[in-house]
Amino acid sequence: MTLHVDPRVRTAMVSDSLDTFGIRNNVMDSSVKPLLIEMRAVGLASTIEFVPDGEFDANDPYGTAIDYLDSLLPGDIAVVATGPSTRSAYWGELFSTAAKSRGAVGVVCDGPLRDTNLILEVDFPAFGASSRPIDYKGRMRVSSVHQPVTCGGVQISQGDAVIADWDGIVVVPAEYIERVFSAANERAQNERTVLQELQSGKSVREVWDEYRLL
Repeated sequence: MTLHVDPRVRTAMVSDSLDTFGIRNNVMDSSVKPLLIEMRAVGLASTIEFVPDGEFDANDPYGTAIDYLDSLLPGDIAVVATGPSTRSAYWGELFSTAAKSRGAVGVVCDGPLRDTNLILEVDFPAFGASSRPIDYKGRMRVSSVHQPVTCGGVQISQGDAVIADWDGIVVVPAEYIERVFSAANERAQNERTVLQELQSGKSVREVWDEYRLL
């Protein structure tokens, strides 16, 4: 699926559009933030989940994560569900480089990131709950790939849409993607008109009565 999203569409517009369809709790916890305020990502969720585990395969400790990275498709957003746990970091420079080379457009993680300054050099939109240098090997393991997960307090399935910016991360269930983003695109166009009307001196009441939009 190709997402057709007006570049002016922000997470707030998508959240408002979800409200109109009765989906009112699909915004991740506010602890999940971008590394830079200007970061923005819009794509389809590719899910991976971690759980605590002290055991690992010494010959191939990252095998499942490697296979996951190699499965990423153009337009995907990596959604990394961690519990959320701060036992380790879950994503860093090399994962970002690999994901970007596959055509992925960002990562959302409800646990710590690492190599954060180097992720910035890779120029890969990254959203995480914190940063921590410690590796997940021997502390956490991948428990599922491409299965439904809960990340940042929101249930997400493979192929759901994700939009992320400084305000937060919003998840659009796959069956609502076309309708929600159509509404959000229209809202982006109308908000530009509303802004111009307010700048011209019209009262908030006048603008609301005409456009029903604030």
